[in-house]
Amino acid sequence: MSFSKPNASPATNTRNRVNPSPVSGICVTCLDGCVGFCEVAKSAIRGREMIYPQPFGKVVAGSEKDYPIDFSHFNVQGTCVGAVGIAADPDKATFPAVDVSTEVGGKNKIKLGVPFFTGALGSTEVARINWEENAVGAAISGTIVVVGENVCGMDHKAEIKNGRVVRSPELERRVNSYKKWHSGMGTIVVQYNVEDGRLGVPEYALELGVEAIEPKWGQGAKDIGGEVKLPSIERALELKKRGYIVYPDPEDPVVQKAYKEGAIREFERHSRLGMVEEDGFYKEVARLRKLGFKYVTLKTGAYRPADLARAVKFSSEAKIDLLTVDGASGGTGMSPWRMMNEWGIPTVELECLLYQMLKKVEQQGKYIPPVAMAGGLALEDHIFKAIALGAPFVKAICMGRATFSAAMAAKTVGNLIKEGKVPVEYKKYGDTIEQVFVAAEGLKSKYGKEFKNIPVGAIGMYTYYERLATGLKQFMAGERKFALKHITRDDIVALTREASEISGIPYVMDCDKEIVDQILGHKGGLSWKKEPYALRA
Repeated sequence: MSFSKPNASPATNTRNRVNPSPVSGICVTCLDGCVGFCEVAKSAIRGREMIYPQPFGKVVAGSEKDYPIDFSHFNVQGTCVGAVGIAADPDKATFPAVDVSTEVGGKNKIKLGVPFFTGALGSTEVARINWEENAVGAAISGTIVVVGENVCGMDHKAEIKNGRVVRSPELERRVNSYKKWHSGMGTIVVQYNVEDGRLGVPEYALELGVEAIEPKWGQGAKDIGGEVKLPSIERALELKKRGYIVYPDPEDPVVQKAYKEGAIREFERHSRLGMVEEDGFYKEVARLRKLGFKYVTLKTGAYRPADLARAVKFSSEAKIDLLTVDGASGGTGMSPWRMMNEWGIPTVELECLLYQMLKKVEQQGKYIPPVAMAGGLALEDHIFKAIALGAPFVKAICMGRATFSAAMAAKTVGNLIKEGKVPVEYKKYGDTIEQVFVAAEGLKSKYGKEFKNIPVGAIGMYTYYERLATGLKQFMAGERKFALKHITRDDIVALTREASEISGIPYVMDCDKEIVDQILGHKGGLSWKKEPYALRA
């Protein structure tokens, strides 16, 4: 098993001069005279700036640490017998007939055309720039889009009176861009944290027609509040005035002098740490529902097991409409790099703990909230395995960084096509959007003249989601499960003893033992005897 290098990474634009010590990451021979390429050395020059992935506003980052167990330690089962959810008829049980739609929600259901949705796009610059691509892509895919924390507080044009937001053009833009293309499936969810609550963001979101609100406890990328970089002291002063923690302090004369001289070129805006308390949580959920929200959801991160238990219990007692649990490794525009690698419970381990806890709640006969898993999931095999590992409780998958990657790449390719600079990689398909993007003609047929108003990044996100849905259908057809609700834990198998031990999923060599004996008419189980080497050869 390999781990992340502690002193050099593309995420921070750092490297070693020679081979590093495996423990410290410092070059085996640290040379007096080296100008400093590694993280330790660059930290001596630029200090706190080196904590974060770079360049800010241009990247979303994910951990490079190789965790002991991930979804590759499981394989999807397959069978050649029967069909579940459809007639066992070769002419009917075809993979295009698989139903991958799902629904979340308690009393009121949110139907989703696909069982995955976007991670929260908050106040980072990369989220702001790419919002429409993700929002429109989610809307035309029939799924959920999530507005992240601090959007109103970061909105330079926001109108705030008596400490409450009365208008935010940025939040209006985000809500309206989704609602314009919304066709009945999915919804827009607005997150809020401590600062958002103080600003009255939930109340304002309700005025904009938002039906779903999400208190946020945390995410998988970090165990600290939301962060962004600020490019000027004027912006830093504005946000400090609005009540945010800004570091370094833009009102400090020493900091102001350093900024004027060019030594300090950026500031950080930090959110306060939320303090979870059981009775307070129940009262807040009741308040949100009384305000008029149709759906109240909860997002939590890769905290210690006791905190996951709190999320499960509180969500059950409050009858939350969706609980999203985000495993470590992250994918965000602004999280401390070392924290992203070295903090929190990885996704597989977190989901195994979550399953155990939900089973206990189920045994008590209490309400089980619909669950979405997040944390480094990107392709259809991840989606199938994550749904199966948490079955029957996991109803959907939240994908932040993967969705971002698809939308950003599509936007870039689309812009180049419009400039007449079709990338060599795609020139073989043609030189128009309709020729290069395989799903474009289908969207053009559906939306007619409005097709030209769909951002190319949204076309790309839709195309990516369509690929995921197709790949998921193929896996499900191979397992003879023709609707998402039929996926069970028995549909995956553990490839290592350790993966089996933490998950309760059978080890591949132990799987189906009783059925095998029944089929073969054998009693007493199988035994493996070592044969002489010559015979085995």
